[in-house]
Amino acid sequence: MLLASYDPVMYSRMLTGLTLAFHIIFATIGVGVPLMIALAEWIGIRRNDEHYLLMARRWARGFVITVAVGVVTGTAIGLQLSLLWPSFMKVAGQSIAIPLFLETFAFFFEAIFLGIYLYTWDRFKNKMTHFWMLIPVVIGSSASAFFITVVNAFMNAPAGVTVIDGKITDISPFGAMLSPAMPTKVSHVLITAYLTCAFILAAISAWSLLKGRNHVYYKKALKLTMISACVFLLSSAIIGDLSGKYLANYQPEKLAAMEWHFETSKQAPLVFGGVLTEDNEIKYGIKIPYALSILAHGQPNGEVIGLNDIPADETPPLWIHYLFDLKMSFVAMMVVVALAFLLLLWRKRSLVYSNKWLLRGIILAAPLAMLTIEHGWIFAEVGRQPWILHGIMRTTEGATVSDHVDTMLIVFALLYIVLGLTAIRVLTRMFRNNRAEDEIAARGIEGGDKQ
Repeated sequence: MLLASYDPVMYSRMLTGLTLAFHIIFATIGVGVPLMIALAEWIGIRRNDEHYLLMARRWARGFVITVAVGVVTGTAIGLQLSLLWPSFMKVAGQSIAIPLFLETFAFFFEAIFLGIYLYTWDRFKNKMTHFWMLIPVVIGSSASAFFITVVNAFMNAPAGVTVIDGKITDISPFGAMLSPAMPTKVSHVLITAYLTCAFILAAISAWSLLKGRNHVYYKKALKLTMISACVFLLSSAIIGDLSGKYLANYQPEKLAAMEWHFETSKQAPLVFGGVLTEDNEIKYGIKIPYALSILAHGQPNGEVIGLNDIPADETPPLWIHYLFDLKMSFVAMMVVVALAFLLLLWRKRSLVYSNKWLLRGIILAAPLAMLTIEHGWIFAEVGRQPWILHGIMRTTEGATVSDHVDTMLIVFALLYIVLGLTAIRVLTRMFRNNRAEDEIAARGIEGGDKQ
């Protein structure tokens, strides 16, 4: 055992958290990259520009590797739901069965058309025919994320069920899919996946330009991905505001813990940073007047429920405040990079591709975007505690009581290390040994120098 005292609940949470943290990397790429591939191919066809078509080809090759790893980790999550959380599945299984099935169906739908797409390059006289083979991949990948997020939304705000004496009765599976948390959670997951993948692909182009590889291919790729990132960043900000209003109405304890808001009040300030004392006093924090009321209700006089009105045994861990602050700090850095890009693109376009500070900022933005997603998921799940099914079942009630979960934790940790290192090695060798400019020369691509 890892510790002298064996706690199956703790180990179940650790293993599930580890699996989700690893899987979310590949799931995010699996959702966002197909859309970027579609944008590149569509622009290439519309402009008759082989550089954009090559982007689609190269991004699709890397995408296949991440899909393979995502399948393994996604399967692990399905197994762990049944093995580690049997009581939860017994109670909620009927409510989430349909979205879980549809998520699997969406993946198969995506995989079938991905195979067709990959093996039909240059096989159609009309290039749009090949492009249409990609649309089911985009729909399938996003649908897969949609349905699995519907499950998580149900866990945060159960709907379509009647609860009597702590037991779920009169289940409406389709009603369960229409949880109040569903609109904001689904839209936030999808948009942030698109945003993160746009930054990842932009970072690859920025890295090449920073290394002196000034081929127009990289410049076009950087422009496409960064403009996409700017659009998705604006969209995510709007959805983030709506998410705050959802929390105020349906999970006020999470909003209050996130902002160390103890007294129910109007004109509530938003707290950034700081240290919480044993007497629940905030030191060194920056308070932004009225901001929490505006976030919660869209007006400065909106009343925000405080933690003092929440039962102590239903209060989330207060350290989620630091998670939220870190997440918003990462978002602020991404906003700065996006604004710098837009400013240079508007005022001094030639510097966009040669400004080393901007290129470094874009490279930094990619891991920050992924860390934002990781922090966001941890915040969402820890902020729901002590509930695994909000208001119905506590986490301690849903976990297994079996032995050897600690051994499983070690085994899966080793598996994820092997998978991660293998994926990095394969992707690195795939593109390092086959640079874009070399492939352009080999394919005899000419012209299309206009950005």
